Amino acid sequence: MQARSQRTRQRLVHAGAEMFNRNGYANATLGQIAGAAGMTKGALYFHFASKDGLADAVQERGRALLLDFVQRHWEAGVPPVQVLIDMTHWLAGTLHDDPVIRASFRITNECTGRQPPVTDFHQAWITEVLRLLGQARAAGELLERDATDGPEALLSAIVCGITVLAGTGLPYAELSRRVAALWQPLLSALVPPDDLVRYRTHPPAAEETSGEQAA
Repeated sequence: MQARSQRTRQRLVHAGAEMFNRNGYANATLGQIAGAAGMTKGALYFHFASKDGLADAVQERGRALLLDFVQRHWEAGVPPVQVLIDMTHWLAGTLHDDPVIRASFRITNECTGRQPPVTDFHQAWITEVLRLLGQARAAGELLERDATDGPEALLSAIVCGITVLAGTGLPYAELSRRVAALWQPLLSALVPPDDLVRYRTHPPAAEETSGEQAA
């Protein structure tokens, strides 16, 4: 019974992501979401007391996907700077084919200042960027002059830029190419010249294949 309830909740979160992404937070209705999930509004209310609660669940799912990505790379021993690069490529791919990630950003943008506040998906990204840059700095992988918050600000701006580009309907292959192009000058500003060859600025082969299939 518990497993069935969890599957139902996941269906509702996915349907909510689809509707929030398609119609925006304000215009998406619980009736639309229940219908997209193939359920009644009563079934939806059993799992979520309000649209706010469902919106939070969508963003929490997006945050869990991000943390899982970072955790898998950390366990595989991937250097922090490479994880940062791969995070941006992962973002490009998921913005292309995962409504949960697209909806998470849209909900955050449309619900800024709401009380009580919703989960801030932008902040989830910034937190991981700060943590990875801190690890890289502690390991001596960054240029000494980068002891300021410049890299953090620049990477946060890049994340916002990727979401904007993805929202224009840019094909995944072109979006991926532009993300790689962004990293060429950025990497030169972050790490010592002799270390540039350590890092790959294009996405991992598996992600390239996934993006081509999704496109």
